[in-house]
Amino acid sequence: MATIFSKIVIGEIPCYKVAEDTNYLAFLDIFPVSPGHVLVIPKVETDYLFDLSDQDLAGLILFSKRVAKAIKLAIPCKKVGVAVLGLEVAHAHIHLIPLNSESDINFLKPKLKFTSDEFSEISSKIAREFI
Repeated sequence: MATIFSKIVIGEIPCYKVAEDTNYLAFLDIFPVSPGHVLVIPKVETDYLFDLSDQDLAGLILFSKRVAKAIKLAIPCKKVGVAVLGLEVAHAHIHLIPLNSESDINFLKPKLKFTSDEFSEISSKIAREFI
């Protein structure tokens, strides 16, 4: 059965896209823990990150690196943190989270809420920096 992320890949469900290539997609998390919180996924539906082929995993990491650089340029932060949880959606994904303190990556704190316009503005800022 297709995951919500697979439905996003095929355009069945909209997202706030920040970057895309043939094999990978990056979009804003709609339940962010920090402004600019991005999810990076392989377009191939795989539940567990480490079940990806070596080539796909390496490609996902390299794509994520490019997205992290764009986030750092677009969102004021000291660093971009990386988290791999993978329990909430059965589709491999990486969280990229702008950090100014370690508490910025706390998934237990209340999620931030943004309007559609705010999400669009954040995604556009990051997308403009993506190379």
